[in-house]
Amino acid sequence: MTVALCTTMLPVQSKDYKVTEFGAKPDGTTLNTKALQSLIDKVSSKGGGRIVFPEGKYLTGGLHLKSKVELHLQKNAVILGSTDPFQYFELQTTGTQNQERKDNSSLALIVADKAERISITGEGAIDGQGLALALNADSLHHAGIYVDKNYNNRRKRPSELVRPKLLYFDSCHGVCIESVEMRNSSNWGLSFDLCSDMVLKNLRIFNRAYWNNDGIDVTDCRNVRITGCNINSADDGICLKSYHADSFNDSIYISNCEIRSSASAVKFGTASFGGFKNVRIDSIRVFDTFRSAIAIESVDGGQIDNIRVSNIVARNTGNAIFIRLGQRAGNRPGSIRNVFISNVDVEIPFGRPDINYDLRGPEVDFFHNSFPSSICGIPGNKVENVHLENIKISCPGRATRGMGYVALSRLGQVPEQIKEYPEFSMFGELPSWGFYVRHVKGLTMKNLSLSINEDDFRPAFVFDDASGISLSDCSLPAMKKIGQFVLKDCTDYQLQPSGQISEVH
Repeated sequence: MTVALCTTMLPVQSKDYKVTEFGAKPDGTTLNTKALQSLIDKVSSKGGGRIVFPEGKYLTGGLHLKSKVELHLQKNAVILGSTDPFQYFELQTTGTQNQERKDNSSLALIVADKAERISITGEGAIDGQGLALALNADSLHHAGIYVDKNYNNRRKRPSELVRPKLLYFDSCHGVCIESVEMRNSSNWGLSFDLCSDMVLKNLRIFNRAYWNNDGIDVTDCRNVRITGCNINSADDGICLKSYHADSFNDSIYISNCEIRSSASAVKFGTASFGGFKNVRIDSIRVFDTFRSAIAIESVDGGQIDNIRVSNIVARNTGNAIFIRLGQRAGNRPGSIRNVFISNVDVEIPFGRPDINYDLRGPEVDFFHNSFPSSICGIPGNKVENVHLENIKISCPGRATRGMGYVALSRLGQVPEQIKEYPEFSMFGELPSWGFYVRHVKGLTMKNLSLSINEDDFRPAFVFDDASGISLSDCSLPAMKKIGQFVLKDCTDYQLQPSGQISEVH
């Protein structure tokens, strides 16, 4: 994978342009959209340069970033998004709005399309004032002034289609975003669609102002490095998406990041029409995360191949590993194969991990015991060739049959949920506490250490319609009443210690 460094994004002889010398007012109240956009257009037309924001607050509506322009925010400089939803414009792009699932916005505080060698750098911040912006959109919708055809009546909030993000870059090449703080979007935070050669480095992202506050979303991009980022988000932390059936997220490297999330920390999907290949994720620290530390999902026909995840430490996190191959949409069957996950250490609490968040993930609407990690395909389409090594998971235990119960003689009654939204709780109550594996071909588990804090009446593992299973060097707590491994319709397996296997017919 080759990605240009930030220092080589701009011409060698680039010129600095200080925004205060071109009419911008750093008082936090003057609307600077016209002055800033005029300067961006001028600098790009002259062959590029660096637009410098000195200390102060620069209120603006939507800005259109152009080729060979760097926005440089000096210390204590803030680009402040307007709270008036009419100050933003929608790009007509080749991006997600033209695809089968038109479920997100191309509105943003800073947009770019088909731009080359663009950068945002410095020690300052970009603040979307997302709560006030979203509430204004809500009020104007109810007043009949700001039309939201997809208004979410069930959840009483404006749809994602009318709430601006912080950044939305479409079909751009040579993108560098380094060191700045990003905060308070009314929607996703940083969103990139069909971009290539991107560096996202040492970012501080605090995106918990409103619903759907993802940290970073990368859609069908190529050659991407995300390193050294600290993300605190009300929705997914880092999310790889694929809206284009003929495109992939390809050659993605994510490392040395810290993530807090009221959803999943690192997630592939949910949109998964094209796919994800050649992705490496390394050295991720996860805290206080409601859903999964790692979620790998193909449910729209996407192809997932050659994924390597290593050195994940997660504390106070609702689920360790969730791998799901479904078929909710798309015109072809998807696939998940060649996934290698190693050196994972996860501690799962008994209660919900995000209880102290202002915005908390949706409650599971049924009684249940704690959920295991899951690796699940669907009948006739199996997850293939998954390797788990050096995995340590501490589970809460404390399961009771009165709260939820799936008898081992009724494993076939666990619903397939082929067309449903993928989530670790999607199958309802599950019959194991450590791992639930169904419709899988080729699974190696080596050096697993699973523990529970209190007794659990369920086995550690349930395998259903699985073949080519190898489990070795597994450390499990002593179980008095039931074997650790339960198998149904399984072939070609080697599990150690073999004396703790129960087969269900």
